[in-house]
Amino acid sequence: MELVFIRHGQSEWNAKNLFTGWRDVKLSEQGLAEAAAAGKKLKENGYEFDIAFTSVLTRAIKTCNIVLEESDQLFVPQIKTWRLNERHYGQLQGLDKKQTAEKYGDEQVRIWRRSYDTLPPLLDKDDAFSAHKDRRYAHLPADVIPDGENLKVTLDRVLPFWEDQIAPAILSGKRVLVAAHGNSLRALAKHIEGISDEDIMGLEIPTGQPLVYKLDDNLKVIEKFYL
Repeated sequence: MELVFIRHGQSEWNAKNLFTGWRDVKLSEQGLAEAAAAGKKLKENGYEFDIAFTSVLTRAIKTCNIVLEESDQLFVPQIKTWRLNERHYGQLQGLDKKQTAEKYGDEQVRIWRRSYDTLPPLLDKDDAFSAHKDRRYAHLPADVIPDGENLKVTLDRVLPFWEDQIAPAILSGKRVLVAAHGNSLRALAKHIEGISDEDIMGLEIPTGQPLVYKLDDNLKVIEKFYL
């Protein structure tokens, strides 16, 4: 059984080196090109999908659409879920990473970005950019909508969707594409690869590159590689 992850192509805020999180930004020109190249690469290598899962953020949805279009599979059903959203960066969202490092120190920013269980400063629920004010989350209980997350909390959010939707799809024989974000994919990778809390800090998933997992009947990883 095979599972393909793809982190969305470079976003406009990736290009500007800003913390993005749940802020909804578009793909950059480079990001659009990365998504198109990924779709073509999947087609060239014979990858076909029966279902695709993505987040409710534009950059991941757009990547998913382009990948499917460029691989002649735009007809494939897509399921969009907030559970595959990027990690919520709290008050850091919209800030320049370099300037934030100058203010708080490189080590503190590295911990906020990469540590497993350290939360960023939380965003006020009344902030103009709070997810509590975004209608795409209006169906969720207020206490479920995050104001800031670390990777541990992100995994807690993603895992139920893996268990309820993604894993059953794979086990039923469907060929699955997951087009999501650096940290939601890192969380899933931690789970399926059994990566330790310490080692997950060193895992980086590049934008726009299809990551293929070959899995056994228990969804244990047999092989992992980038196309």
